[in-house]
Amino acid sequence: MLDRLDHALRTDRPERPAVLAATRAGAVRVRARRGELAELADGYAAALHRRGLRAGDTVGVAVRPGPRALAVLLALWRLGLRGAVLDPGAGAEVLRARLTLARPSLVLADATAQAASGWAGPLARRAGIALPDLGALGPVATVGPRLPGCGPALETTGRVAYRYDGDGDAVIVFTSGTTSRPRAVVHSRASLTAGMDTVAALFRARPGEPVLGGTFFVLVPSLGQGAPVALPARRPRVLARQLCRLRPAGTYLTPPQLRDALRAGARFPVHGRVWTGSAPASAELLTRVRRAGAAEAWGVYALTELFPAAAVESREKAAYEGDGDLVGAPLPGVEATTDADGQLLLSGPAARHRYLGEDPDPWVRTGDRARLDGTGRMVLQGRCKDMVLRRAENIYPGLYEPALHVPGVDLAVLVGVPADDGDERLVAVVQPRPGADEGALRSALAAPLRRMGSARPDALLFATVPLAGRSRKPDRAAAARLATARLGNLG
Repeated sequence: MLDRLDHALRTDRPERPAVLAATRAGAVRVRARRGELAELADGYAAALHRRGLRAGDTVGVAVRPGPRALAVLLALWRLGLRGAVLDPGAGAEVLRARLTLARPSLVLADATAQAASGWAGPLARRAGIALPDLGALGPVATVGPRLPGCGPALETTGRVAYRYDGDGDAVIVFTSGTTSRPRAVVHSRASLTAGMDTVAALFRARPGEPVLGGTFFVLVPSLGQGAPVALPARRPRVLARQLCRLRPAGTYLTPPQLRDALRAGARFPVHGRVWTGSAPASAELLTRVRRAGAAEAWGVYALTELFPAAAVESREKAAYEGDGDLVGAPLPGVEATTDADGQLLLSGPAARHRYLGEDPDPWVRTGDRARLDGTGRMVLQGRCKDMVLRRAENIYPGLYEPALHVPGVDLAVLVGVPADDGDERLVAVVQPRPGADEGALRSALAAPLRRMGSARPDALLFATVPLAGRSRKPDRAAAARLATARLGNLG
């Protein structure tokens, strides 16, 4: 896929826009054209080759999403280098441990990332960004404009004839783990290509028709199919205006981005399809997207270890009446099964090769409890580690949370909080949609709560559900602390 994209950028209408962005007024502006993106990748590849980097070497990447980050990815791919993705929101100690594990020969960082690790550290920490001193961990080169105190600029002049042609590690993405034992997913060039091919078949971008999305798994396949890609605006009101001006044929936003955009009055083009993933997407949210104009609204089940694994359209999800969260049938090439404990296991060409420092394993242990229904569709039943033990009964929140997403609810989670007797009590933390009447919501939730039987919560709390991580998933630990503080001891 990346080889095809590299070729297409040069030969298929290189003067056409490749990456778009929105102004504060929501107007569309061109950030890079197809030929410009190819030239930028040429320059980065030549610079890295001049520095003596060769196939198999590791390069840390702390560059904000956009044309430069995409050009870096293309340059690394061309030379057979392994990119280690560095997340500024992970915290300085965690990042230091991750860099120690990955041992990059060079770190590529934009000026913002370097400032956050240096003189702008106090300001960055207020925004939830904490980076270690990148320069103290090895050589650093600046991608894009350079500020005082930054590493030397990565020059973008010249070309290199060398092109790596083989398999091997392509990217390292850090996931779970601790500062003492960080864990990282390693995708090979083959698995990365397989994942992007699956996305291309799923999204079916069309030449010249814009796509809205900011992840590499959207950028690369869409550009490869000739579609310009617009990076989503960060502010909900600007994002809503951007959707109105751009009228994208395909849109990929996370559930929090969708909820924010809908609250800001976003409308989707009647011919457009909307995709969401990286966090739970309820049938209610997908239905709201269709009511806002979209022809189709899809929930995508994906993991860092295997992207994407399954997809389900809003109508099919809304029609499901069983327990748990229907995420759809495995996509072509994906194999699904469960182990003796009910944990969902996945395999396929797009599955990660291994975890860094561990032996290869064809099966991805998702950490999700699940069952396969009679047609082979996957139904999630909660996280294995999210179990609540109440009165000697195992309660899996994922079995019941979908039922809490009645109209007027933005997000809902079930969490366990400690009680006097050492037991746990179950609390439903429900985030109302702005303007929703809490009395009416209590009435609407009464029937779903009754249907939970012995898993019925001990308390219902209306509050904003805490989110965490790059994908802004519900932070269950923080939600449990919030429930404890707001409700006191439930013994």
